[in-house]
Order: sequence, then C-alpha cells, then structure tokens
Amino acid sequence: MRRVEVSTVVYLPPAEVYEFLLGFREYAEYSEYLRSVRQFGDGGTGTEYELEFAWWKLTYTAHSEVIELDPPERIEWRLTEDIDAAGRWLVEPIGEGTPGEDADPKTEVTLVVEYASESVDDGGIDLPLFVSLEWVIEKIKPKIESEAERIVRRVVADLEGETRDVELRIATG
Repeated sequence: MRRVEVSTVVYLPPAEVYEFLLGFREYAEYSEYLRSVRQFGDGGTGTEYELEFAWWKLTYTAHSEVIELDPPERIEWRLTEDIDAAGRWLVEPIGEGTPGEDADPKTEVTLVVEYASESVDDGGIDLPLFVSLEWVIEKIKPKIESEAERIVRRVVADLEGETRDVELRIATG
C-alpha cells in the first residue's frame, strides 16, 4: 500500500475541527478534480458517498463508506469498489500557548490516504482508446499528494476564517 500523510496545526479546539471535518460533502470545493459528492446517510458510521472525479479525459465515480468514528479524534473511511484504498482524518490536541504569547487552542490535523495502485480494476474506469491503465496510474500518483496538500490548506482556511501560510508536514511511502 502506498501512503500519503499531510499534517498541520489549526488554531481551534479539537471538537470544533472534528465537527467541521464530518461535513464531507463540502470537500468538492477543496479539490481541483472532485466535481461532486453525494451522501447517503447521516454522516455517521455506515454513511456512503459517491465522489465524482474528473481529470484529463477521464471521469470516475468513487464509492466510499465511513467505517469508524471516534469523536473528536478520528474519522475513517474506505473505498468500496474498484480500488483498494482507505483514509482517515486524525485530530489531536496539542495544548494551548502560554499566557502572553499564543493562548489559542491548538490542534494537529492529519489527513492519511492509503491505496494499492495495483488493485485498480480497469473495468470500473472508462479509458480512452490507446490509453493504458498503467499510464493513468503513473500520472495520478503525484496528483494524490498535491490534492492532499490542497485539501488540508483549504480546510485550515475555512476553519480559521482566513487564508494564512500553512506549514505542512508531508510523509509518503
């Protein structure tokens, strides 16, 4: 499994960050390639989503399911068709600043995405003539990392109400 992990600090309490992240339908606004999100359920465990992606000449609808919630620390999901992939949001309090300096609450937010590119079922993806699935996979791998970065930056801006320079910690493997 390949892994992309993007972390940063948000200056809000963990419970507020967690509730915001549960609003999954809004993610379409954060991604360059995610066109729409349809939700089936109340957002809790067992809720399913259809995520319509478009890139280059390809469109693909991913089907995901929320598999576990651990408020206010973790939201886990997995894809249910075509690709072996899963992910999670991790929300961890990192304390408050000292009086006179930065007394705002601080929360570390981490987006983790794990996927097995070799698991892609080419029957679920409508490829243009003369385009191989292997070529598509190699082109998409770096986009997964850049999309994770973009999503985390936009989440921080929406949570805090303004855009700022966000220090990201990125790990891939």
